[in-house]
Amino acid sequence: MLPVEIAVQDAAGVRIALREGAARVELCQALGLGGLTPSTGLVESAVEMARAASALGYVHVLVRPRGGGFVYDADEVDVTIRDIRSMRSLGADGVVVGALTDAGELDLDLLRRFVDAAEGIDVTVHRAVDAAADPLSAVTSLAGLPVRRVLTSGGAADCRAGRGTLARMAAELGGAVELMAGGGVVVDDIVALAEAGVDAVHLSARSRVDRGGPSGPGGGEVGYDTTDAAIVRAAVDAAAATAR
Repeated sequence: MLPVEIAVQDAAGVRIALREGAARVELCQALGLGGLTPSTGLVESAVEMARAASALGYVHVLVRPRGGGFVYDADEVDVTIRDIRSMRSLGADGVVVGALTDAGELDLDLLRRFVDAAEGIDVTVHRAVDAAADPLSAVTSLAGLPVRRVLTSGGAADCRAGRGTLARMAAELGGAVELMAGGGVVVDDIVALAEAGVDAVHLSARSRVDRGGPSGPGGGEVGYDTTDAAIVRAAVDAAAATAR
């Protein structure tokens, strides 16, 4: 069965992902910005829920200090390393990180520092690879690093457009690093992505709600995104069908 990872922004999302059979979650906040580092309270809650459900390797935490591009200064690197260590101490099973150089290449030296800070928990390299000058080269360069997986759309706006490159990535990696397709994934994409040779799929399975009362002048937009249980279940069922 093709594993399904769900990007979630709150404890309710973790609970839904567990109940509906997702293989793991990526914890984050601010998905509208591409995702940022979540709070320690959310990480603690997710870890407790996963342990109570005996879900091993379940909680993976995005560590990204700000929105925008993936070239970081010394202060941002320092914060990222501190956050990686913090997430490990809170019981996270993995972290999700990425960085580029000014030349648009994957910053392998910095990624090694992130791996060292993770001290043995899983490391996933996120879609910074899709912002690289050569996404295929960026992904295949990871084969020499002790990272568990890479999340990518194949360098395209979404996985549908990047399916051909995803297939090339899968062939060139040869299983050295798990290839997880992510970026605009919907349930109907899952069979085609499995046929392209990816090892897992990643989606946010979001819907919009307007509960919570008025936001007022300083609270931003009315309503917020929430994890949709029906979408998670449909994705898990579609992934299960790929194994038949």
